[in-house]
Order: sequence, then structure tokens, then C-alpha cells
Amino acid sequence: MTAGWRMPAEGDPHACTWMAWPSSGYTLGDSEADADEAREAWTAVAHAVAEFEPVRMVVAPDAVAHARKWLGSGIELYEAPLDDAWMRDIGPTFVVGPDGLGAVDWQFNGWGQQSWARWENDARIARQVAQWAGATLIESTLVNEGGGIHVDGAGTVLVTSTVQLDPGRNPGWSQEQVADELRRTLGVRDVVWLPRGLTRDYSEFGTRGHVDIVAAPTGDDTVLLHVQFDPRHPDHAITASLRSALPAHWRVVDLPAPAQLTDDDGPVDYSYVNHLVCNGGVVACTFDDPHDAAALEILSAAYPGRRVTGVDARAIFARGGGIHCITQQQPALPGELS
Repeated sequence: MTAGWRMPAEGDPHACTWMAWPSSGYTLGDSEADADEAREAWTAVAHAVAEFEPVRMVVAPDAVAHARKWLGSGIELYEAPLDDAWMRDIGPTFVVGPDGLGAVDWQFNGWGQQSWARWENDARIARQVAQWAGATLIESTLVNEGGGIHVDGAGTVLVTSTVQLDPGRNPGWSQEQVADELRRTLGVRDVVWLPRGLTRDYSEFGTRGHVDIVAAPTGDDTVLLHVQFDPRHPDHAITASLRSALPAHWRVVDLPAPAQLTDDDGPVDYSYVNHLVCNGGVVACTFDDPHDAAALEILSAAYPGRRVTGVDARAIFARGGGIHCITQQQPALPGELS
């Protein structure tokens, strides 16, 4: 492997954003109405991101007609078999280095071999997207997903102990072995271990603690932290423990949880932290919630000079994730956007 790979901050320039079209699996639900709800949500995110940069959508061959009908002509389609539609997790993690663009191909096993998950096709998507992107493939033996890491672009990566050290993902791996592999593949120096993720993320369709729903570095030793201020929600105590695990020299900006505490399945994990930073913009989750406006204002202040666009993410969260989870940025190389 070529030395010198580094994962840029999400706020650095992008060549494009990759997504995957919901075409099978539990994401489509049990009825055509459920399927259309998923398609509508993915379409809304794709169109919002396309306001800022190109969107490349991976689509199963038998779903191309559906995808084109919903997306229109402005989104580029790439055909490959899929099991599900969470591109952050199944796609490559892009890095840059002396030889140009690299793509880390983590091992993917259905979020720790979840009983409902299928991943024969999704486990191949990172390699395929890397080929389409013209990236050098960086193979890893670590079971990991893109939603399980968040970098600041200056040498630090945030992770959670319940993901990378999950017995269903990496049995026998020590914390230091995981850290060494993250240093090798992402070019980081420091690995910050958060104790866990949000409560709902440990339910049936959860990831067992993805970091991209709880904390997002914004640069200059600043991090946005999901904070649940209401003690009636179990995440109230959890977010306090997350705060204490962050580096003492970092400036923590509170991003309050939505006012809604529960749905039919228990405590919600709705989070404004799960946003995507784009070229000149931010595509953020909204929930038709009283806290939406304040959250968008906080994001606008956190990313000065970028236009913040809110997209209703409730249908995505009902399926186990958010806007960040269904997108994966490809960094631009020097001169690529000039």
C-alpha cells in the first residue's frame, strides 16, 4: 500500500456524493406505500445534495426504471446488485494521498451480523465504487462502516467502543489494534473512543452505536454534540457521558435533540448531528419538530458561508439512520474543481 493516505475533513471540497437507491431489504418495507415512502425520502436527499455538488446513485439493475422515474435526469446512475441502501456504511471511505484518490474497503458484515441483514452484494459495493471513482483500493481486515467513524481532517478520528470492538464485528481485536488500523488507513494520529451511541441505535435495526449520530467535528478543535436535555429520555445520561469522553481542549457546541421523545417503538434517536457537509452547503435532518429552526441556526453558525438546507428525515430514521448514513462524499483532488 502507498504510504501517506489521509481522510480529509467532510468540509473539504468534494468531487461528488455517492448514494444507493432503496431497491430491496427491510428499507422498502412491507407494502408499496412503504416503498414509496423510502423512495421519496432518498429522492429528497439526493435532490438537496445535487443543489451543491454532483450525486452518483448506485442502483440495482431491476430498479433502474423506478430510480429514474423518481430522481429525474439530473442524478447519474450506476448499476450494481444491492442488498440495502446505506451508502455511508457499504461504500468506500475515500482518502487522498501522494498518488491521488484512495478508497478504503472495510469488511462489511451487516452491522455485526444482524439477524435481519443481508450483505452478500453490499460487501462488494466499496470495491465497485472505488473502481468507478478511479481510486486506489486500500483493503482492510477491520469490520467497520463509514458511519462508525468521524474525522476532523487534522489527525483525529472519533469512534465508539461498541462498534469497532463489537464481538459481532471484530472478535479478538484489541483497542490498540483497531487504532493502529485506523491510523494506517485514514492517516490519523489520535483515536478518541466514545463509550457508546444513542439508546435507539441498540434496537433491532440499529448499528450498535454509530458515532455519526452523536458527534461531528467541524474543524479547529470544535465538535457538534447531540445533547438530550430532557431527563425523561434515556439519552439524557448517555450524552453527558459522551461529553466527558471528548478531548478536554475541544470546544463543544451543543446541538439539542428534537423535542419529540418517543414514537410507537420507544425512545427516538432523532439527531441533527447526522447531517452532510457539501460544497457550499449543509444538508440537515429535520423532523417537523419545534427544535428544527434552532438546530438549523446552530448548523449555520457552525459552518459559516454555507447554505443549510433541511430535509424531513423521519422516514429515513424509521429505517435505522439519517441523511449522513445514506450519503458518502468523494473528496476532490487538487485542481479538480477549478
